[in-house]
Amino acid sequence: MTSWPGSTFFPAGHCLETERLRLRIMEERDLDALAAMYGDAETMRYIGEGKVLSRMESWRSIAVALGHWLLKGYGMWAVELKATGTVVGRVGYIDAEGWPGFELGWLIAREHWGRGYASEAALAARDYATGTLKKDRVISLIRIGNERSVRVAEKLGFVRDGTVEMLGAPALVYANRKST
Repeated sequence: MTSWPGSTFFPAGHCLETERLRLRIMEERDLDALAAMYGDAETMRYIGEGKVLSRMESWRSIAVALGHWLLKGYGMWAVELKATGTVVGRVGYIDAEGWPGFELGWLIAREHWGRGYASEAALAARDYATGTLKKDRVISLIRIGNERSVRVAEKLGFVRDGTVEMLGAPALVYANRKST
């Protein structure tokens, strides 16, 4: 585990590694890869309001992710291939004011679908949430019809635990344990 380059804001330990992936704090150099991912309609179909983001909105998304780390001490990581350094997506936590719970979310660029990157990254993030952050309840909000994400949630051991209204549309709640 390494610290964020050139920063005193993010101490060592905020980088996770799996067999093939490195999960690290987002940086401005990730803008091209993330803007391409956020600008793809099929990739964004089930994310947020289902809209693509412009390059400027993508930059702001990186800034929001970094702000989450500063405010909460955790957040979204860029997911990069260890072998090449290619950024293939993002994974991490949303725990914002008004959010329905501590959420683990993932998004992999469409050209990297079908290789197990979402599951591999999300498993590492789930283990960090429950082990290091000591979160008892971790949820994933999944739009109806997003069967790929349902499969990832099930690989994490999450079970269906209701439905919530999120950003103007229903979202299925998957959780590591049922609410009591």
